[in-house]
Amino acid sequence: MWKPCPYPGVSWDSEHRAEPDPWKGTAACIAMGLLFVMTIGLIYWQVVDQSHKHWVLQGRFTGIFWDSKKHSLVFQTLSEDKTAVEVSVGQVGDPDLHVRFARNRCWLNSSGFCTEWDGQLEVKMVLEQDELLHMECYNITWMPLHCHVDMRHCFYMENIFWYGGAGVQAQKWPINTVNIPLQPFTVSDLRLNPSGYGSVLDHQFFGSTGVAVLFSPDVPLNVGIDSTLKLCVEPQHILVTQPLQYRVCVGRNLRAVHQKIAHECRHRPPQLPNLGILRSSLWKLVVNTDSGARLEKKLRTFAKQLKRHQLNEVIISLDEHSTSLLLKMDHSYSHARNLPLIRHLNISVTFTPYVSVNNQQFQMSLQEGNEAFWLSRLTTTQGHLVPLMSPWKGDICVKLNISNPAAVRWFLEQVGTESAQLDAEYIILEGGEGSLSDGLPEVQVGQEYITLLAGLAMRVGRTAIVTSGSRTSDVPLFIMMSPLQGSWGYTGIKGIIPSILHYSILGYNFFISDAIGGSLVDHMISDEELFIRWLEIVSFLPVISFQTPPWSFSEYWVLNLTKSYLSLHHDFVVPLLLKYAHEWKETTNPIYRPLWWISPEDPFTFTIDDEFLIGSEVLVAPVTDQGKVERNIYLPGDGIQWRDRWNGQVFDGGTLLRSYSVRLEKVAVFLRIQS
Repeated sequence: MWKPCPYPGVSWDSEHRAEPDPWKGTAACIAMGLLFVMTIGLIYWQVVDQSHKHWVLQGRFTGIFWDSKKHSLVFQTLSEDKTAVEVSVGQVGDPDLHVRFARNRCWLNSSGFCTEWDGQLEVKMVLEQDELLHMECYNITWMPLHCHVDMRHCFYMENIFWYGGAGVQAQKWPINTVNIPLQPFTVSDLRLNPSGYGSVLDHQFFGSTGVAVLFSPDVPLNVGIDSTLKLCVEPQHILVTQPLQYRVCVGRNLRAVHQKIAHECRHRPPQLPNLGILRSSLWKLVVNTDSGARLEKKLRTFAKQLKRHQLNEVIISLDEHSTSLLLKMDHSYSHARNLPLIRHLNISVTFTPYVSVNNQQFQMSLQEGNEAFWLSRLTTTQGHLVPLMSPWKGDICVKLNISNPAAVRWFLEQVGTESAQLDAEYIILEGGEGSLSDGLPEVQVGQEYITLLAGLAMRVGRTAIVTSGSRTSDVPLFIMMSPLQGSWGYTGIKGIIPSILHYSILGYNFFISDAIGGSLVDHMISDEELFIRWLEIVSFLPVISFQTPPWSFSEYWVLNLTKSYLSLHHDFVVPLLLKYAHEWKETTNPIYRPLWWISPEDPFTFTIDDEFLIGSEVLVAPVTDQGKVERNIYLPGDGIQWRDRWNGQVFDGGTLLRSYSVRLEKVAVFLRIQS
């Protein structure tokens, strides 16, 4: 028979009874009073203060509750009551929304929720559970029941750092301090639209609380970032009933949720791009001339300089203008390539889907009735196609209709013939960024155009290089990073590492950095220190790109230092990249990683934007501040040890090295000590 546990007894001697202590009774009364007050307070908190919070859907690890005061959905862990993300959904219908929201019409389905708000919209939520990864995802659809329903949802930035989405002109890591007005979420040319979104864009955002938010790419969105406050999204068109769809995944930490999303987004067996370019450096030839003969002379002179300075394994990169000039020359340039002077050189040429309205090929297409070769709009009067015109690099152009098979065949034939004429080793396809009109079908503009252009580039060959990406991270091609200014700020050298991490977190591991000193200026930089510090960063990236030749500086040691870092890249960096390229193929783990990859629950790592990892074994900490020869360096990972590659000093992970010496000719590199 079960017996209750007896209270501990109090014993005393029969002859010496314990005297009563009046203070004990007083203490007991006070304790009972405090307990009563706490009980009343708890009841008040539950009934009054928490009355505006109602659970909508719960899994095993996480749940969503509705906060009617803020009109927001809060995703929270159940065991820790930790908020993963809060989403403000705005005012819809009756102000007393929490009553209606709580009426689940799908109550028979424990993993689903659906309801209707005042005849304004329908809401559906479906819970997916991954017990093995201790992760849960919520697929949420907001469907307006008529036009003009405001569906602007804002994801708060308080106590959470965000990564991913789209690049911007002054790239930040995390993106919390970015300020972008609400605008179409599409890749744009930052030279024409400095406040727009850059050349790599995806509908994925990752939060430091271990959350990922994925928006449906099938619905055109407006997206804006209100610095340090919120990230807002809304469907672009309010004249038609378009849904707002997103998927929110909550996991143990940021790295775990990124690994899950990267694995889910891999739609085809992974392939590696042509990795032969890793052992070459890219040299952009800047020539301000409209003469093909002068360009050829400049090219020969440049080739002689490269050879004289013993700079081998190079690619001379010709922009679109230079490519066009050489193609217009009367004689065959391919004979010049046979000269011993430049026989060892590789050349890249540049093509775009833009064609000048003054171009003979465009005029002939109109005469032959091939208006459909170009992005066009149907006239309302006679039903004819009218090609749309747009500025491109100082000219008025039309843009190839990449959804037209005949136009694609014509373009591929042109690229194949002309690149063979110039005996080019690499072909750069630029011009995917930007759209001509908001009224064109999605297949012709925006992300879909970039996706189709990447497919076209694959048909050109594995030596093709693209300049924009959107949902194309699994296409085995190299991508050119956005051009930068020749400055010490985030539009220049400080923006390199945030851009590296941004590209990598979205799956773009095979990129070519902008030229040392930036390519948004058409002249060579004269800041020797900026050149050296820039060189030190890009030497650890897949391909080193130049626009200002190192021999242009008065100090000869700049050239020698450049050769030294080229050797470091060839002997140390390339083998690392090959190793982690194959790891990416097997696991989807990025090659270049933020520090939180090693310490995903260390808040100190969430905002470090001037260090990066190659795999999980090399940490690079360059200097990006003018005039500095020391810097603070954080080494992540409790229980991990790091060794300075240059002096052999060993440090424990989780350590902040203050004012660590990094001389002008050095870059701080730490190697993880394998246990």
